[in-house]
Amino acid sequence: MRTNNILGLIYSNAYDNAIPELTGLRTMGSVPFGGRYRMIDFVLSNMVNYGISKVGVATKANYQSLMDHLGSGKPWDLSRKNDGMFILPPFSLQGAGGIANRIEVLRGCMNFLSHSNEEYVIVSDCNAVCNVDLGAMFESHAASGADITVAYRYGMKPALDDLMSFDFDPSGRAQRISVGAPIGTKECFSLNIFLLRKALLERLIREAESLHYDDFERDIFQRNVHTLKINGFEVTGFVRVIGSLQEYFDANLDLLERENRRQLFTPERPVYTKVRDDMPTIYGLGSDVSNSLVADGCTIEGTVENSILFRGVHVGKGAVVRNSILMQGSMVGENARVCCVVSDKNVVLKPGKTLCGDRSYPIYIGKGIII
Repeated sequence: MRTNNILGLIYSNAYDNAIPELTGLRTMGSVPFGGRYRMIDFVLSNMVNYGISKVGVATKANYQSLMDHLGSGKPWDLSRKNDGMFILPPFSLQGAGGIANRIEVLRGCMNFLSHSNEEYVIVSDCNAVCNVDLGAMFESHAASGADITVAYRYGMKPALDDLMSFDFDPSGRAQRISVGAPIGTKECFSLNIFLLRKALLERLIREAESLHYDDFERDIFQRNVHTLKINGFEVTGFVRVIGSLQEYFDANLDLLERENRRQLFTPERPVYTKVRDDMPTIYGLGSDVSNSLVADGCTIEGTVENSILFRGVHVGKGAVVRNSILMQGSMVGENARVCCVVSDKNVVLKPGKTLCGDRSYPIYIGKGIII
């Protein structure tokens, strides 16, 4: 299967409602992650690492931050005269929230699909942090003769009500598809990465439109489980699906384990992002940093433990930051204490203040808030 015969399509707003704290002013795709990345970086990198050179990014609302991050697509080698990255305009004028359903998205992208010459299309959300070998997925798809191949993970189901779960036969074909399985049960759950022929996708969209279907999981997958050959491709290694603020918090702190970083950031399949050059981090006299990821441009004069600091964070003298995620430009004043906190950009905690949550209930501080 030639990689230049495959089209990429990404939903940037998928599951915005899962973490409204972080997506009030941005898309799921532009949510910061891991100290320097955005959520869309992982799916984009998966595609370009396999040589996919034409990618459409579907948007609906709050996409200014996303467009600033993606730019022309140069960090992912998608700034090209032919093909490259396409920011698809808002597909619906109804409402201002996240994606209502994937069928609506795909209807809005029909013009982009119909004018593309690629034979295959891979469709993906942005809320899964994983490094997928798409080459192996395509080989599995071709060898099995499947109509649709779905990337899945076996484990505890994330906190997403409409996530599909599968029962596969020994050959890997789905025999049963359930939607809304209890959260926290062990399932083969979908990562919402689908591979199929573009012609089949267009036919399914037209049929859904003519029959007034509006539920992608139930009307496309469940309804066709016995008429289409839907196969699974298991993704191993580090995989985290973000379905809540708690899962976002846990997934970030999981990167503090070296083995998890080794699985996610492999030399064979690098994760690319927009580079923002800054000065090196300054560690003051008496500062103490342990088991943390610290981006460039920070100034640390206090104590930082088991935390992730994005670019330009300032931790004052005598301040203590533990088990927390501090995004770009956050400032912790002298002798302040922060524990189990997720702070958005440009948050200020004044000197002497204390703000503590729990590993099972992190506190979120909105962008630009001064405490």
